[in-house]
Amino acid sequence: MRPLTEEETRALFEKLAKYVGENIQLLVDRPDGAYCFRLHKDRVYYLSERILKMATNIPREHLVSLGTCFGKFTKTQKFRLHITALDYLAPYAKYKVWVKPGAEQSFLYGNHILKSGLGRITESTAQYQGVVVYSMADVPLGFGVAAKSTQECRKVDPMAIVVFHQADIGEYIRHEETLT
Repeated sequence: MRPLTEEETRALFEKLAKYVGENIQLLVDRPDGAYCFRLHKDRVYYLSERILKMATNIPREHLVSLGTCFGKFTKTQKFRLHITALDYLAPYAKYKVWVKPGAEQSFLYGNHILKSGLGRITESTAQYQGVVVYSMADVPLGFGVAAKSTQECRKVDPMAIVVFHQADIGEYIRHEETLT
């Protein structure tokens, strides 16, 4: 487990900024203590510095994971966000999308959100902006990328895609052997 390099930190923060904007600072400087990001086997973990100090007693080869996995770096050094980061991104999300109850299951199976399944969308959401997807009962379901801006969503036909699927809580079941 090592600190992120400058390029890795930049890639991580650029990806997080798509979803939470300038609220990234709230993830690091929390009232319950200081938190940090660490890299272990191409995966980025989010953990408190208190736990990090305790983990120094464990040899690297015996360490499987520590803290919450936020995502991983691909072989081309691009950062891919995992669904395990949803609980930390949802409270600070800048742009949100709510889906109708009939479209929840489709999204949880890994499909994009169509205009017909769109319940509400945050005002002034830009095209290709990262959004957190909620049910109408305000339960975070996953995150994606807005395929259309808020203004365009009002004019498109019901079968047009408005949010591209990135990750959802159904992945816990579909990909449980690869999530750490």
